[in-house]
Amino acid sequence: MKQNGDYHVHTPFCPHGSNDRLHQYIEKAIEKGLQEITFTEHAPLPHAFQDPTPDKDSAMNWDDMESYIQSIRDCQHAYKGDIKINLGFEVDYIEGYEKDITQFLSEYGPYIEDAILSVHMLKTPKNQYVCIDFSCDAFGDIIKQFGDIDIVYQKYYHTMEKAIQSDLGFYKPKRMGHINLIDKYQKVYTTKKSYQKEIYHLLDLIREKKMELDINTAGLYKEDCGDIYPPVDIIRFADQLDIPLISGSDSHTAKHIGRGFDQLPSHIPYSKPNSTKKS
Repeated sequence: MKQNGDYHVHTPFCPHGSNDRLHQYIEKAIEKGLQEITFTEHAPLPHAFQDPTPDKDSAMNWDDMESYIQSIRDCQHAYKGDIKINLGFEVDYIEGYEKDITQFLSEYGPYIEDAILSVHMLKTPKNQYVCIDFSCDAFGDIIKQFGDIDIVYQKYYHTMEKAIQSDLGFYKPKRMGHINLIDKYQKVYTTKKSYQKEIYHLLDLIREKKMELDINTAGLYKEDCGDIYPPVDIIRFADQLDIPLISGSDSHTAKHIGRGFDQLPSHIPYSKPNSTKKS
């Protein structure tokens, strides 16, 4: 089944992305025949949270918020009639910072038309924080901090469960992002056990909370992953649970819009997201 749109797209406001302009992403989406696009820039991290990555580039800057919102509004006006453009964010769930995240969503929720809730940061046994997808070498260091790769995986899925169950207020994102992002380096670091049971449990919770699932093709192009987030068998199971499946490229450059959509299961019905904007 043809995807309606690309609902996980980054922008030049992303510190670890490209300098491609918004109009380049939009025109690539139109060229590919997409009806809709959601810009989901990494929302600024809580003021009190210290970005644990070496480059301090996990999310957009607070100072760019107004410019980001206005830039997308300008594009919505410029491309009206050509493609539907949604203003959104990819919001980090960070254990222990729920109040800060809720405050952000409460302030900016009225502007948000679509959003994703993701887990990139884990709290370590020493109550520090790490970013799980910065680099393969950094992931190796994370394993050392936790003492075992399976402890890292267990922590990740437990944090994902917390994210799904969390009360982040009226504007909590409805879609869970790349639920097995922890597999980004699976070809290098192999777990001793399977985590399919944990993923199935997350899907049950997502269904219970009436949330959506990010079907994210970026993992196909990560050399140490090589698979969709989540894999095809998980996508099929989620479809059986009637969870809305929302396609996203997680592109950080215009040329990657819609990349890998032709490798998604063709018999699965992909949905349009329900707007998070409240009337």
